[in-house]
Amino acid sequence: MAELVDVALSVNRKAFRRKVRTDQRLLDVLREDLRLTGAKEGCGKGECGACTVLVDGHAVDSCLMMAYQADGAAIETIEGLSDGALHPLQESFIDQGGVQCGICIPGMIMAAKALVDERPEATAEDVRQGLAGNLCRCTGYQNIVEAVERYLRQAAAGRRDG
Repeated sequence: MAELVDVALSVNRKAFRRKVRTDQRLLDVLREDLRLTGAKEGCGKGECGACTVLVDGHAVDSCLMMAYQADGAAIETIEGLSDGALHPLQESFIDQGGVQCGICIPGMIMAAKALVDERPEATAEDVRQGLAGNLCRCTGYQNIVEAVERYLRQAAAGRRDG
């Protein structure tokens, strides 16, 4: 029987304390305990990226991280990306046709957010490399790459104007 561990998490800027089993993945806590179902169970092996969330600003496959390892961390899921309105990155995905069935998109957007936050001057090649761990069976990737590039251009224009 798995041991219980007390963890403190900040998820989408809200504090949570939970007792979690030592064999419980972060993905399970997010989906089952907190009812944040944006991160999807794809492969369960860290190969598809459908479960990508940000942990302290870094893209992480939540199916590979044990919940107790996130103790004290700031976690952001797709649900926390918007404040009532879509985040500009989400809008860019929609406008560029980078959204199809929806299984990979939350993880893809979160991986893209980690990339653009870390590298606001990212090139198209940087975008392709940054999203390489996220699989999409529907879009063919080009629209996704274009969506991230569009967001980067808009963000750069905003930095110059503001």
